[in-house]
Amino acid sequence: MLMKSAVFFLLPALTAAQYYPAPDPTSSGSSGTSSAAAAAAVPSAPADTTGHMNVNVGFGGKVFSPANITAPVGTLVTFYFAGTIPHSVTQSSFAQPCTYLVANASASTPGGFDSGLVSTGATFTINVTDTSPIWIHCKTPTHCASGMVGSINAPATGNTYDAFLTAARAFSGPSETDTGAVTGGVHGIATAPPASDTGASGSSGGTKSSATKIVGSASLVLLSALFSIVMA
Repeated sequence: MLMKSAVFFLLPALTAAQYYPAPDPTSSGSSGTSSAAAAAAVPSAPADTTGHMNVNVGFGGKVFSPANITAPVGTLVTFYFAGTIPHSVTQSSFAQPCTYLVANASASTPGGFDSGLVSTGATFTINVTDTSPIWIHCKTPTHCASGMVGSINAPATGNTYDAFLTAARAFSGPSETDTGAVTGGVHGIATAPPASDTGASGSSGGTKSSATKIVGSASLVLLSALFSIVMA
């Protein structure tokens, strides 16, 4: 009789163990520490190397970081997308900072490059082909007007990056339609659409899920055994 009573007291705890997830082993119990760990898991651009410069997209908000760079001819500039909110690296012009740079038949110039809207785990690379300025923006609605623009080889006077940023923040036109990635470009060439990047994507979610399954399976086994004792 005593054994059966003990079993009935244990059943609620075992049932809870089956249906509630196991604690995340990477969590310290402090919300600040958990937030810091989550932020650390977001992929970010590595340090620049000879002939290769890197830019973060959406790392820390609606920004390109750095937003204005000087890149010699032949430099590969890779954009690293961070966060779950989609962003784009879309070429524009100084005169129309928040509008895709379309081909100009009369000037015999092609259309600009465009990564299309992508998020965490992607990279997009362009090859700088001359020293003329390259203007870029994010086409996610409201992002360009919020100041999410960037430049490569912007001049120090006249049409500067700061002037480009000011013009973008004054933009009040309609949002752009995302039509996917566009290769090519003007003054900088993208030879391929965005590529997957394994980066530092967090693995704690998978670990937590596995732990939950293990606890659930063990609980079912114990429940079966205890019911056998009760019914004996």
